Amino acid sequence: MVKTATALLSALLLCAWGALAQEFMSPTVNIMEELAKLKNMEERLRTMEETMQNQRVLVEQLQKENGALKTMVETTQANQELLQSANEERKVAFSASLLASGSGYNGPFSRVTFPLIYKKVVTNYGNGYDSDTGIFTAPLKGVYYFRFYAHCHSGNKMAVSLYKNDKVQCSVFSERPLTNGNASNGIVLILDKGDRIYTKLWDKTWVYDDPASYTSFGGFLLFPL
Repeated sequence: MVKTATALLSALLLCAWGALAQEFMSPTVNIMEELAKLKNMEERLRTMEETMQNQRVLVEQLQKENGALKTMVETTQANQELLQSANEERKVAFSASLLASGSGYNGPFSRVTFPLIYKKVVTNYGNGYDSDTGIFTAPLKGVYYFRFYAHCHSGNKMAVSLYKNDKVQCSVFSERPLTNGNASNGIVLILDKGDRIYTKLWDKTWVYDDPASYTSFGGFLLFPL
């Protein structure tokens, strides 16, 4: 009975080993196909690594280009600010009339030693004109245009000159006209920075002004030098 059981067990083991050997020799999974899949996966992983490396290089390149672009933008903005500042400096213009309010005359004086002071400032772009002294001071070197008007009443002598640094450049004059009237003159001058322009009465003459601003003085920068 024992011998029979032992023989049966041995037979069963032999059958099992035979089945295992057969399965090993003829597996249900195709080893070559699986190996090919693994190789394909390795190639795909290698391609992905190369792609990621290329992307890292591209990102670094873009970061460098962005840095250069940022520097370029900052430089451009700085240049624009400098240009705007320079353009603002070149905007010079003023206009003013003699009396701030009301009506009246200035003069006559036996000896005139001071400029006419135009108190009613209409425009003073660039702050070149000083309403406390009546003097325009050139903020930069350039070519400027100036014009002034003077009003007189009948029977009164009116004469006004425009000065550059205490030297007469042009004048208006009226010798006791029969009726009220205006006289005007204008001039183009080359000024250095700091040059002074103003108008002044002649001795023993006078000018009149009222809210209509008959007596006035103005000028502007034509172009810098």
